[in-house]
Amino acid sequence: MALKESEMLPLGTPAPAFALPDVVSGRTITLEDFAGKPGLLVMFICNHCPYVVHVREELARLGADYVQKDLAIVAISSNDADNYPDDAPEKLKEMAESLHFNFPFCYDESQAVAKAYHAVCTPDFFLFNDEQRLVYRGQLDDSRPGNNKPVEGGYLRSAIGAILTAHTVAINQKPSAGCGIKWKPGNAPDA
Repeated sequence: MALKESEMLPLGTPAPAFALPDVVSGRTITLEDFAGKPGLLVMFICNHCPYVVHVREELARLGADYVQKDLAIVAISSNDADNYPDDAPEKLKEMAESLHFNFPFCYDESQAVAKAYHAVCTPDFFLFNDEQRLVYRGQLDDSRPGNNKPVEGGYLRSAIGAILTAHTVAINQKPSAGCGIKWKPGNAPDA
């Protein structure tokens, strides 16, 4: 379980376009689906990573807590399902249904979307404002498996609260940390 930190994409970066299948509904979800929203949270997660398992109930709570505030949320898994079958679309669907995710959970089979977002770990969080410009890329909170700190989503919730109330998001942000994305052979960004 080697810890990998997010790359901290520059603030202000426009959200890269995507068109990915939702593992639950089968619908194609695109960036344009979220136009006009006060914010968009893009979460790179998976089914098997211990860091995601540690926070997955909080991810479901985020969806429940912000649905009435019109925050758009999409989860994406980019892991190589051939070598990590627990991250295959049918397993992702089971995860989404068991946790009652109320947001799309998409599968990035080509891994092109993860590369476009510079996502490198699970979980990896990217929060965009109403203009779909990056305002937060960092950790959920300070909790990690085994460190006995509560999973409460404090850093991410603070950033979400700022954009929903038209305040500036703090620029002192800590990188997210977790398992590295499981790239297909020869497909890693630095390959």
